[in-house]
Amino acid sequence: MNMLDDNTTMDNTTIDKLKYDLVRDGLVTYDEIEHANELAIAQNTNIGQILINSQIISEEALMRFLEEKLHTPFVDLENYAIDKKCLDFISYKDALKFKILPLFIIEDTLTIAMADPLNLFSIDKIMQITKKNIDPVIASEKSILKKINEYYDVKSKVEDIKLDETKTYSWIQELHNDTMSSEHIQVLFRAILKQAIGEKIHELYFENNEDGLSVNFKKTDKIIQTGVIPSLLTNSFIQSLKSMSNLDPNVFEIPQLGKLNFNVDGNELTASVSAFPTISGERILIKIYHPPIAIKDLNIPQEKIEYIRQCLNIAGVILICGSSLSGKTHLIYSILSNLIPKSKVAMSLESIAKYKLKNVAQCELNENIGFNLDKAMRFIEFQSPDIIYFEGISTKEGLDYFTSLTLKNKSLITEFLAQNMDDLRRKFDLNEFTMFKSVITCLIFIHGKDSIEVFDKKDIEKYL
Repeated sequence: MNMLDDNTTMDNTTIDKLKYDLVRDGLVTYDEIEHANELAIAQNTNIGQILINSQIISEEALMRFLEEKLHTPFVDLENYAIDKKCLDFISYKDALKFKILPLFIIEDTLTIAMADPLNLFSIDKIMQITKKNIDPVIASEKSILKKINEYYDVKSKVEDIKLDETKTYSWIQELHNDTMSSEHIQVLFRAILKQAIGEKIHELYFENNEDGLSVNFKKTDKIIQTGVIPSLLTNSFIQSLKSMSNLDPNVFEIPQLGKLNFNVDGNELTASVSAFPTISGERILIKIYHPPIAIKDLNIPQEKIEYIRQCLNIAGVILICGSSLSGKTHLIYSILSNLIPKSKVAMSLESIAKYKLKNVAQCELNENIGFNLDKAMRFIEFQSPDIIYFEGISTKEGLDYFTSLTLKNKSLITEFLAQNMDDLRRKFDLNEFTMFKSVITCLIFIHGKDSIEVFDKKDIEKYL
């Protein structure tokens, strides 16, 4: 195993050499630098990012300090336009591996933004890769990683996956290869995805335990642990996965939600990637969404499809129910793709837009800037939609608001978790659902892959 390649993504030679200068200049205390150093070792990250994340020193103050000490210019990448032709000199994988961003080239000298300009090993490697002289400038690690994900094509981050239904796959085979560089960590993740898709898994998660990072596949009735990524590789793997998903790899104290696109046998798939802090380390959950299929290809009688279409033309709620991983969202996307009347304005409020829909104005929620479901619900009426898809309603206030929209002639679509019809009846017996039940015009229950039941208004009154 080539640990030299792996370690280059974790250390920051510059900060490590100058950390006590921060104390001498009065920017941090000795105790703060020592505590940050301990955390950096424990979390296998660099001390500079610990200082910033702990709000001991601001990112700008740290960058200005480095600029003065190293006599190397600091570049604010937020306000900098790079020469995109320079991206051809450094691949996405190498940019992520060395935490660098090419800015511009003059003759044979390529100027790059680096978080660690004293890392001579990295500079030497970059010179070998580019066959150019390298002139480094300083930029924050966070901004470099953000811009890498903005400038490089997202689809190139996971190589195309091809499946052979006659073969079985095990990502463990990739784990035992001789090298484990940053490039190979991406290959390992691709192998995990390939096995999951080959086994028709729609949800998988990574969880820290005493041996490392366990890789778990979730099926409707069970959880399968497929193996463990060793502790030595855990941080590298999580950082790489988060970067590929447009998440900040240096933030681990708060939840983050990202998205990943990749191709399988020529079909583009989308996955939501959720990172959540726990006392054992971050837990990463991935949900894989397949492209919606034509509504006529689902196991729904034509007269029931026509009834769903009619309900989209009147005020009320179309409720899609089923157990976890039953395909509720997939069915909703098929409805939105095929049945929206041309005369109607349709909008969606989603945590992640799984696929782009032609006839729907899709809105992705963004907690980082305060665009949450509550705010979206308060303002969406100003857009005058006729049909609204809400990903889910989780509060009594949200449920009441959702119900009230039907009184304003809105047709609403949402999903509801229920294991079976008996479970649905028990939940709907609660007082909170009395008004909501009265405005449901169509209830669709997914019993299984080939069993979808559609209830009209009379059926709903009879069975609920």
